[in-house]
Amino acid sequence: MVRTLVFGASLNPGRYSNLAIRRLVGNKIKTEAFGLREGEVSGVPIKTSLDDFKDIDTVTLYVNPARQKEYYKKIVDLKPRRVIFNPGTENPEFYSILKENYIEVEIACTLVLLGTNQY
Repeated sequence: MVRTLVFGASLNPGRYSNLAIRRLVGNKIKTEAFGLREGEVSGVPIKTSLDDFKDIDTVTLYVNPARQKEYYKKIVDLKPRRVIFNPGTENPEFYSILKENYIEVEIACTLVLLGTNQY
């Protein structure tokens, strides 16, 4: 089964990452979450360590480019098939790193992709 990691997950229901978790779960997509604070959204635990994630197909980013730098290696090491850069997360430097590691870069909105059956 395809697994998506919501990277930058928030417990705040007003945040897009929170809504993405809810919509992914609602679409029956196996969902994992990484964030700064532990908690749970729609039955998905938010973890604060990347060490336990395995078999991730898609990473959907909700972290601004300046904060992404410290996670470049860890995201590449997850070996996802693709990384989705949601609005506000666009980062050409990281696109290059991902492409060098044969990871697909998608500049899109996870919520729109789900809403239009293009996920």
